[in-house]
Amino acid sequence: MFTGIVEELGEINSINRGSQSIELEIKAKNVLNDVQLGDSIATNGVCLTVTSFNKNRFTVDVMPETMRKSSLGELKVGEAVNLERALSLKDRLGGHLVSGHIDGTGEIKKKQREDNAILYNISLPIDLRQYVIPKGSIAIDGISLTIAELLDQEFVLSLIPHTAEMTTLGKKDIGDIVNLEVDLIGKYIERMLRFNMEDSNNKSITNNNSRVDLDLLQQNGFL
Repeated sequence: MFTGIVEELGEINSINRGSQSIELEIKAKNVLNDVQLGDSIATNGVCLTVTSFNKNRFTVDVMPETMRKSSLGELKVGEAVNLERALSLKDRLGGHLVSGHIDGTGEIKKKQREDNAILYNISLPIDLRQYVIPKGSIAIDGISLTIAELLDQEFVLSLIPHTAEMTTLGKKDIGDIVNLEVDLIGKYIERMLRFNMEDSNNKSITNNNSRVDLDLLQQNGFL
């Protein structure tokens, strides 16, 4: 689990390509201070497992499913990536709960300045639109951000100078592809509602006395 607060920018040192997978070697510093084999490090928002490391670089494997869902297959040697170590229970939750499991990708459709901020319009896949709300949280390339405005097929982000400087997003431009992870709380709520509706007639699976449905949510002030 992560928070979406990027710790440092790493650099792709080498890429070993398989038929449907890749192995990345990434230059880094801060995230390697207490690293162990098998640790998780979010790389542009994707939770990846450390397979080897030394004092200034580490390697990770990217499997075919991750290649299909994310933009990691488009990385090039020398390119910067956002890095974050897994959340410790003693850490402050400065962003929001981020799993590192990418839901899809979006394309930057528009980029413009507004005083000290940078506004980005990013395309939103149709299957993710029900999870996105105005002023809600979303992870873009592993960065915890707030949705400023929700349009029909896009959403708008407002990037502060610090985030633009400390992450890769400030250097992205129109046409670039970014990894998207929607707020996982919404996905869990949807799953519970759908499960109970689909199995409402199956007494061995669903206990009608403890069902979570729209009526229950409304009665308890969630709707």
